Parts: sequence; structure tokens; C-alpha cells
Amino acid sequence: MNRTSASSAPSGAAEAAGAGATASPPLSHGLKQRHLSMIALGGVIGAGLFVGSGAGIAAAGPSIVVAYALSGLLVMLVMRMLGEMSAANPASGSFSVHAERAIGPWAGFTVGWMFWALLCVGIAAEAIGAAGIMVQWFPGTDSWMWVALFMAMFCGTNLAAVSNFGEFEFWFAALKIAAITIFLVLGVLAILGILPGTGAPGSSHLTGDGGFLPNGVNGMVVGLLASVFAYGGLETVTIAAAESENPVKSVAGAVRTAMWRIALFYVGSMLVVVTLIPWNDASVVEKGPYVAVLNHLDIPAAGDIMNVIVLIALLSAMNANIYGASRMSYSLVSRGEGPAFLGRVSGGVPRLTVLASSFFGFVAVLLSYWWPDTIFKWLLNMVGAAVLVVWGFIAVAQLRMRSRLQREDPEKLVVKMWLFPYLTWVALAATVGVLVLMLRESDTRSQLYATAGMAIVLAVVGAVRQRMTAARS
Repeated sequence: MNRTSASSAPSGAAEAAGAGATASPPLSHGLKQRHLSMIALGGVIGAGLFVGSGAGIAAAGPSIVVAYALSGLLVMLVMRMLGEMSAANPASGSFSVHAERAIGPWAGFTVGWMFWALLCVGIAAEAIGAAGIMVQWFPGTDSWMWVALFMAMFCGTNLAAVSNFGEFEFWFAALKIAAITIFLVLGVLAILGILPGTGAPGSSHLTGDGGFLPNGVNGMVVGLLASVFAYGGLETVTIAAAESENPVKSVAGAVRTAMWRIALFYVGSMLVVVTLIPWNDASVVEKGPYVAVLNHLDIPAAGDIMNVIVLIALLSAMNANIYGASRMSYSLVSRGEGPAFLGRVSGGVPRLTVLASSFFGFVAVLLSYWWPDTIFKWLLNMVGAAVLVVWGFIAVAQLRMRSRLQREDPEKLVVKMWLFPYLTWVALAATVGVLVLMLRESDTRSQLYATAGMAIVLAVVGAVRQRMTAARS
């Protein structure tokens, strides 16, 4: 488990080198460019944006626009750093592989298994949310039936071929993009007073309902924390890129379009919401900001329409999380950081890691039914700040990897971090700053402590494994 050089071969071949898994066939490259392009576009549109953003608006008021813009800038920097490393060395383990190469095996172990746990708990949360919507539509059914159906469907999809995952995500993303685009068009027309039956609101809701900062800076801080976690999941596109027809081109294209996607979908939609309706309208939290706006515009069956979109977003996230968790665990196993028997590949798919990740997700669903206020809540808290830990490792890895690439393989710098190293340090400081802000709020403080405990345990285990491997070699 020696540290891999920066010039290692990409994708599964390099990851298998340290685990004796070279006898296994490599992962397939069944994702087409259109799959990657749509995954990159749809990856920023999740159920957290459609529903969860309501709590952020209720806390921050109109300043939620600034909160999403600030957190969006941080995400852009993180994605640019990750894009630089992934374009230079595409790998299904993405930032886990980069952390191992740049910092050490213990770092790759820590961030990889933490992200795997985050995705698996996410699978459970999304399955429960999707089942809840189905029970609303079919009152005579039980939630567990829908959970079992969705888990079997997407586990089967990911077991068959990576192109199946890509095809599902292509159409899921297309529907989400169409929905958010229609919403933005209707919103802009209403703001301009062009939409029939509406009058231009001007800045009345931006400044007239308690001001732009109705709950002060503290309110905006709460909104900022909510917005940061809404961006989670963007990292999956760099994992998927390793199985595309042209990994380097795919990563570069996805990262370069991140800026306008974030600005349009997140910041733009938040601006439309707080411009059209009062931020303290009870329906913003109760029904979600998008339903509240569509009802305000007298769009027929707005609630049902958004339930369909939220269901699509949840199923898309389930599909992507099963894929991402299976590839991350495969990468860890193939590098000797997990049970070796899980590293077998057949038909270009690591089927055992797909089954293991899906099984863990299904167990988490059962825990949510049996102990919703204890074990499942503990699991959610444990991974609550995991994405920030991942971002911190990405920044540190990029700081170290960039110097090595410039010295050894400058031709691999297809994507470059802006104003290196200054903006990398800014991103790292901002990530630490968000962690400090989490200490201010009681809800996020417990998440931070639980995640920190998990990170410390994984780091210690990773360090011990690294020392034992070094002693044997």
C-alpha cells in the first residue's frame, strides 16, 4: 500500500495495483459524453433544493440569495480543485485516490470510507422520502413496499451495466432540468409582470418584509449552513467520469460548466422565490418554496406537479448514491483498504460492492423504522458534516498534488485551479470557517461532533493500517 505516484494509470487499473486485484477485469467505459453532460447538469438539482431550501429561506429571509451565492462560490472552488486532479488522474475513487497519492494511504482510507457511509445513509433517507410520496398517492399501501421496490430497482440497474446507470440519470436529469427551467421562466415573466394575472412585485418582498436581513447576520448564517449541504453530491460526476469514453475530456467539461449551473439553478431560483412571495409566508416551509411560488402564480395542481419532481429528484439521488458508493468502495478495496473479495469485477461492473452498498442502505432504512429517534438519527448526525471533511481533504490534496504535477507531468494539467495557490487557501479557510459556524448552532453542533468522532476513528484505523503495511514491506 505504498503511495501511488502522480503519473499512475487512470481508472480501475491504477486502483487495483495495490490490492492484488489486477487479475480482475477493469471497470467498463460505458458512460457516453451525453450521460456525463446530463449527470453534471442534473447533479446540482436535488430534493434539498426543491424542499429543504424552505428552512433556509425562513431563517435568512431574502439574504438567502447571498448565502447560496457564497456557498456556491466555495463549491465552485472545490469542484475546480477536484477537476484539476481528476482530469490529471481519472479514477473511480476520485478524491480518495487523490488524497492517498498526495497525503498518504491513511487520508485516502479516511475520506473514502467516510464518503461511502455518507452515500449509504443518503440512500436510506432518499428511499424513505420517495416511499412517503408514494404512500400519499396510494394510501392503502405500506411504506416498506415502496422502499423494497426502489431498492431492488436501482440495485438491479447498477448491477447490470454502467450504461444503465447513465441512461437512468440522463432521463432523470433531463426531467429535473426541464422542471427548473420552466419554473425560472415562469418566475422571471411574473417578476416582469408579463405573466397573465400577475403584477411586477419590484423589490417589495426583498426589502419590505423586515428588510433584506430580517433576522440579522445570525439568520443568514443559518441559511448559509443550509445552503452548503444542499450542494452535496456534485462530487459524484468525477467518480462517474472515470468510466466514460473520454475521462479527461468529461471531467474538464463538467467542471468548466459548474459556475453557470450553480448560478442559474440555485442562486437564480432563490432570487425568484424571495422576489415573488414574502419570505415569512408559512407555505414556504410547509409546502416548499417552489410549490408556494407556483400556488402564488395560480398554476393548477402545483403541489402534485412538485411531488412528481421531488420524487424524480429522490430516485435520481438514490440511483447516483448506489453508483457512487459502489465505485468508492470498489476503489478502496482494490487499493487494499477493504475486504479483498469485494473487489471482483464482472461485465465491467463491481457487482459485489454494488450489493454491499445497497445492503447497507437497506439496513439503514430498517433502522429508521425500528429506531427513528435513536440509531437512524445518530447515523444522520454521523455523516452530517462529512461533505465538509471531504472538501477539506480535496483542498489539502490539491495543494500538494499541483506542485508534483507541475514538476513531473505538467502536460496533465488540462484543468487548472484559478489563482493557485491563493484560491485553494481561500477555499480551505472557508471550509474551516463553515465548520466553526456549525459550532454556533445546537442542531449542527451535534452533527459536527458526531462527524468529527467518525473522522478521528477512521484516521486512526487508517494510520495503523499504513504503519502495519510499511512494517511488512
